[in-house]
Amino acid sequence: MTSSGAQDRLTRWRQHEALLYRVVPYGGLALGTLLALLAPAPHGLGVLPTLAVAVAAGCWVAWFVTLHPEWQSRRKPMAVYYAGLTTFSAALVAASPWYGLFAWIGYIHAFPVLPRRWRIAGVTATAALIATSQGGGLAIAIAHWPLWLLLVLFNLVVAGSVSWFAMIAEQEDAKRQRLMAELGEANRQLTETVRENAGLHAQLLTQAREAGVLDERQRMAREIHDTLAQGLTGIITQLEAAEQTRDRSADWRRHVDNALALARESLTEARRSVRAVRPETLETARLPDALVELGGRWSALNGVRAEVATTGTPRPLHPEIEVTLLRAAQEALANVARHAAASRVGLTLSYMTDVVTLDVRDDGAGFDVTVQPTPREPGGGYGLTAMRQRVTRVGGELAVESEPGGGTAVSASVPALPGGAG
Repeated sequence: MTSSGAQDRLTRWRQHEALLYRVVPYGGLALGTLLALLAPAPHGLGVLPTLAVAVAAGCWVAWFVTLHPEWQSRRKPMAVYYAGLTTFSAALVAASPWYGLFAWIGYIHAFPVLPRRWRIAGVTATAALIATSQGGGLAIAIAHWPLWLLLVLFNLVVAGSVSWFAMIAEQEDAKRQRLMAELGEANRQLTETVRENAGLHAQLLTQAREAGVLDERQRMAREIHDTLAQGLTGIITQLEAAEQTRDRSADWRRHVDNALALARESLTEARRSVRAVRPETLETARLPDALVELGGRWSALNGVRAEVATTGTPRPLHPEIEVTLLRAAQEALANVARHAAASRVGLTLSYMTDVVTLDVRDDGAGFDVTVQPTPREPGGGYGLTAMRQRVTRVGGELAVESEPGGGTAVSASVPALPGGAG
């Protein structure tokens, strides 16, 4: 059964209980009066006084219970009502024992109207009146008081048992209402939390989408710089050299061939970058061999000796780690070709336990590392920025050491993630 169904049943039962609370006193009063008229007590009051007391008792109940039902939650008016109810019941039982049918209403009304500490007194008074009625009237009860006391005790045991169960039921009902109120509050908070989570989820999706777009833009910017920008720079350099050697056919042809080779290679790498595919050199060779090949091509194009060395035991690394180190080597060599005017370059790939380090050193002009060009400034700057972004993105660090006239050293250290890492 659902909580709403249980709540509906409880509401219906309370409505029936309230109706019973208001109607039963009149039924007991009417039945007691009818029996008192049909079988009057030998020592009772006369008919008219008895009817007068009965009408007054009915008016008393009507005033407090029927006409002012809201008074039931007010302790003082209800205490006055119960005292009057007990008084009228005693007068009617003294007039005729049949009014015990009305006096037992004191059991029912004791719990809704009396404070908990006064309920025992109310139940005891009602038990005494019921015992007097059961004993045949006030005169007989006085004459046979031991029997009357036994009847009072019997009624107290019965009423006490019923009262005890009623108190337990009242406590359980209060607990149930409290639990239902707490459940309603918990449901309200849960609904509010779900609504907040839905808004937060939508916000996180938006932020994730924006972050994904920004990350992809940065990736494409790095890839364009590492492929198209460097390739176009190399092509321009070779074409300028060809223009200067126009009168020497062999040299002119060599520079033009170099420019065409750079154009084809840059186009291939650009297409692979758009598809987020690893560079072709890493598809066909290990990282140390790819660096040797890169150094050889760069040396042939720029006429500067490039020495590549590997220390430690080479092992397969995560593809993104290898791409990061290869791109760092490409950018470092491109910077040497554009700015360093070096006569010798050394690349060292060092495999250690937890990290892999790539060191690129040249004996060129160097620069003041405290005054670096603005990123994206013509002539340089974005290369180091892109390199640092790449290295940082995989959890590594980039260090640059240089001074005017003292050459430059670039060191990229990245985690040695194995090739099987996802």
